Amino acid sequence: MAVDNERILIVEDDLKLAELIQAFLRSQGLEIDLLTDGASAVEHILASNPDLVVLDLMLPGEDGLSICKRLRGAGYARPVLMLTARSDDEDHIRGLELGADDYVNKPVRPQVLLARIRALLRRSHDSEPASDAPVTRLTFGPLVIDNARREAWLRNELIDLTGAELDLLWLLASNAGRTLSREEIFNALRGIEYDGQDRSIDVRISRIRPKIGDDPELPRIIKTVRSKGYLFVAVQP
Repeated sequence: MAVDNERILIVEDDLKLAELIQAFLRSQGLEIDLLTDGASAVEHILASNPDLVVLDLMLPGEDGLSICKRLRGAGYARPVLMLTARSDDEDHIRGLELGADDYVNKPVRPQVLLARIRALLRRSHDSEPASDAPVTRLTFGPLVIDNARREAWLRNELIDLTGAELDLLWLLASNAGRTLSREEIFNALRGIEYDGQDRSIDVRISRIRPKIGDDPELPRIIKTVRSKGYLFVAVQP
């Protein structure tokens, strides 16, 4: 699906960088608006309802994490892509937990940013329900999970998953961008309270990761959030 002429809002206090990105993205057929201060960002976004927001992490007035949290709390459901000069995974995880869909590290290569924006816009359009029917199929780059068919594929190859593993993968993926505690996972899958000792969820995740192309040592798809639970990262780099 084409994503030209979509309206993108860039919230970035580095005016030179923002104008450089704006010029490049406009040359690629996108409509770009700029905002250089975080103080009025939430009100501006909710009023203008852009198709996607590119949001800097460090902003005067209000930082990107706070803006993202307030946007999601106010019901803004369109993609948010965060820009950050930090390489700390904790910042990335925090942004994803608060509702960001993806992040790009600075210095920003305009071509990379364009690719990420187009991917998010395609995913946003694909996820719009055509009717009231529940979503039964999720796509994350080369990974496809179909809960109705009870199957998953990686690069068009069927993944060998047990029923319990598919249930867990679907639960995490359908809550992409939100950390699920072991208690939530256990309750959703088993219908009983977590006793604090059962490690079956951890074992299943350790088995799922290599099957979906995740690195068990340095996972980037299903992240372990210390003392909290597990986070499925919606968009892969």
